[in-house]
Amino acid sequence: MSTRHFRTWPLLKGEAELVTPEELPEWIVQNDDDLLVIDKPGWIVCHPSKAGPWSSLVGACREFTGLETLHLVARLDRETSGIVILAKRPAVARRLQMAFQERKVHKTYLAIVHGELAEAVTVDQPLAKDLESEVASRVTVRSSRSAKKAVTTFEPLVSGGGYTLVRVKPETGRKHQIRAHAWWLGHGIVGDKVYGADDSLFLEFIEHGWTDRLNAALPMRRQALHAGALDFEDGSSFRVPLAWDMAQFAREVMGIDPDAVL
Repeated sequence: MSTRHFRTWPLLKGEAELVTPEELPEWIVQNDDDLLVIDKPGWIVCHPSKAGPWSSLVGACREFTGLETLHLVARLDRETSGIVILAKRPAVARRLQMAFQERKVHKTYLAIVHGELAEAVTVDQPLAKDLESEVASRVTVRSSRSAKKAVTTFEPLVSGGGYTLVRVKPETGRKHQIRAHAWWLGHGIVGDKVYGADDSLFLEFIEHGWTDRLNAALPMRRQALHAGALDFEDGSSFRVPLAWDMAQFAREVMGIDPDAVL
């Protein structure tokens, strides 16, 4: 797994860090006739963009494999690191997608949250569009006709420096589920620009990129959320270690060794 620092950070709306042909192989977890499994760093966009093939994970993987079509089975938000699965054949993609739809896949995330979470807690709260936020993509816990059931379990692993490293297991797969439930719980995810008390942080980032104000307000430049494991009920499983920047935060800010608890 790559432990590089990001070479560049987005400065303007729509700008993305480019993947290089040299570093992509470092992220490969599995590469065979059926699958290409990637340990995606934070800040890499999954879906193809207008900035060329090397501006997204799917585009870069197409260039790397020489395949015209790759099926994105398990995707992640731009700032979430961890396991991404791409299927090389339609039949394989359908089988895996059905497993997700039928909830035959168990997902495990790792996150760093604000505050000290004392004990494991399961949040069973419906999510719907946040009508009070200026951020169009934000969802929130509320009851409405459009609300969807969402269940997330947060398990504290170790605390330090006013933060907690947690293992997160979502039972459902709603948009922004982990981040919205963490915020509702009062333990928002470190570095999250969307789920916080100040909508203007995200809006400022979209308009101007990383600024001095964001640097002062957020302990990390991206949300500290990492897809660490996918376990399919058919017996197949994929696991990756904690992302380098989250491990660095744990050591330097929290004063803990994440390897000792993972």
